[in-house]
Amino acid sequence: MTDLLLGTGLAATLFKIAVILGVVMTVVGNIVLAERKLAGWIQDRVGPNRAGPWGLLQPLADGIKFIFKEDIIPTSAHRPLFVLAPVLSLTAALTTFAVIPFADRFVILGREVAPIIADLDVGLLWIFAVSGLGVYGVVLAGWSSNNKYSLMGGLRSSAQMISYELSMTLSVVGVLMAAESLRLADIVNAQAGSVWNVVSQPIGFLVFIISAFAETNRLPFDLPEAEPELVAGYHTEYSGMPFLMFYMAEYANVILSSSLMVLLFFGGWHLPVVEPMLRGVSQGVAGLIHLGIFSLKLSCFLFLYIWVRWTLPRFRYDQLMRLGWKVMLPLALANVVWTAAIILWGWI
Repeated sequence: MTDLLLGTGLAATLFKIAVILGVVMTVVGNIVLAERKLAGWIQDRVGPNRAGPWGLLQPLADGIKFIFKEDIIPTSAHRPLFVLAPVLSLTAALTTFAVIPFADRFVILGREVAPIIADLDVGLLWIFAVSGLGVYGVVLAGWSSNNKYSLMGGLRSSAQMISYELSMTLSVVGVLMAAESLRLADIVNAQAGSVWNVVSQPIGFLVFIISAFAETNRLPFDLPEAEPELVAGYHTEYSGMPFLMFYMAEYANVILSSSLMVLLFFGGWHLPVVEPMLRGVSQGVAGLIHLGIFSLKLSCFLFLYIWVRWTLPRFRYDQLMRLGWKVMLPLALANVVWTAAIILWGWI
């Protein structure tokens, strides 16, 4: 086990993949439970409380239900693409976690441990490239279902992705200019000796978080699956495990976008108050503390996602598109100019 954790070969990499994906999927199940609990609290009602003490076994009960639920494929659907669509969405969502660093490198038992699967120099570019493929699963699901409501949901998702992907990518250009690197660990370490990017680039963070809500199809931007007019949108015809895969892909993308906000704008695993206390601590203990700091920041953004969903109403589709093209895109461009100016003046 120690060789798998500390090694660098194929077996160690496969072990890291299994551990990180296991943790991500466990967090996905717990987010669903937390969302239902918090929704009950916000709406002054009782949330899940039947499966296990305080309803803590509800994710397990839901998983068992989905496993044994019948998977129905409409007779008029395009069967190969209908089956492929949820697999594509979930695969794209999970693949992006390969380049997410959950803490800095640290040493245990004289061996260096890297809490990341693939430490790419173009990690951020990889995330944008792979996560953008997830929309193909949504579009294929809408088209292959041979259902007008599903097709409208798929088309909405593609238009929404194109509109807000531009703003999201432009919002991080300022971060890249400040860090002079596409490697996520370098971006985090660049904030350790300076102010966090959210302080120097508040407009960039604002654009990024709004675009992230739109990219993950979460309220108030869940137009691809809007119940009042589209029944359930692109996954109307899905049931059983394929529906669960779409569900898991959505929450995996929520975790991904929250992780990016922590890494790009909030110092990653660094915390100014804690860092001076870690100078006399062993690297192993410091690495675990950094992992805890990252997890705490991540939890705050996950709570924000849940809070917004059960607080704000859904936008109209014309409002969504107008916001993306006439507000978010100009703000993202303005942030690039602002960041270039403060770098030229030597403020960061």
